[in-house]
Amino acid sequence: MNTLVFGHKSPDTDSTGSPIIWAWYLNNVTDCEAEPVLLGEPNTEAAFMLDRWNLPKPRIIDSVAAGTPVVIVDTNNPAELPEGINDADIKAIIDHHKLVGGLETKGPITITIRPLACTATIMYKAMGPDAARMPEAIKGAMLSCILSDTLEFRSPTTTDTDRAVAEKLAEELGIDIPSYAAEMFAAKSDVSEFSDAELLRMDSKEYEVGGKSFRVSVLETTSPETVLARKASLMASMPAVAAEDGVDQVLLFIVDILREQSTMLIPNELTRQVAEKSFATVCGDSDTVVLPGVVSRKKQIIPNLAL
Repeated sequence: MNTLVFGHKSPDTDSTGSPIIWAWYLNNVTDCEAEPVLLGEPNTEAAFMLDRWNLPKPRIIDSVAAGTPVVIVDTNNPAELPEGINDADIKAIIDHHKLVGGLETKGPITITIRPLACTATIMYKAMGPDAARMPEAIKGAMLSCILSDTLEFRSPTTTDTDRAVAEKLAEELGIDIPSYAAEMFAAKSDVSEFSDAELLRMDSKEYEVGGKSFRVSVLETTSPETVLARKASLMASMPAVAAEDGVDQVLLFIVDILREQSTMLIPNELTRQVAEKSFATVCGDSDTVVLPGVVSRKKQIIPNLAL
């Protein structure tokens, strides 16, 4: 039986590219038969990566049969994984997020969680000398993942290791990082074909604080005005999305990659309270608040959420 390799729901570039990278490694270095799969449609930047490096889009699944061998990447949170994940045969976890707990395994497994900005960086280091065997397309996917998760080294999550690996890969591929990152971010910024509900779920994670549950959504873009032009309809869609997803509220942060700041939408009193208590700001009567320097959900948004 093939080992399935997958990341979290609402797959971004890292959760699309890392399963492809690790499945390549398992198939070609360890002789373990593996297949990369996704838990949803990749976002526009991830789709750009697949097209740019001529990588087939992995098939999309919504469940995993009991006993199926799996490797989980870019998350360790059961809420971001298929229902019944604990009935699967989890073989390994490779991640760069905090340890959440709740996953159960059939026996001892390999768990690699490192304080790096990107899962793909962890994979590069784990491969050791075998990383040199990666074909161009896999190297391209790895570079894309790192540039995406670090926002081209702008994110405070970026480490010297992430930068060094990205620069080495770019040199080997003959890629100019600023030019390529600009192409990636332009693809990420094109949200014209997505509904409001799809945008609110595109890059989101569930989180609880103060007895309230939130869908914390982030839209990273070089054109924040394009998203803000839909502010009224996005806010109007939030209650339905929250109800359908079983959370109390959607929190939307529009990350301006170039200005290195976020704009948080403030549709009601609950979001106003969250913004003011979490980020030491005053919203007043505005339905948005700008948060200078806030670009990372993992390091700057979720750890600071308070009520």
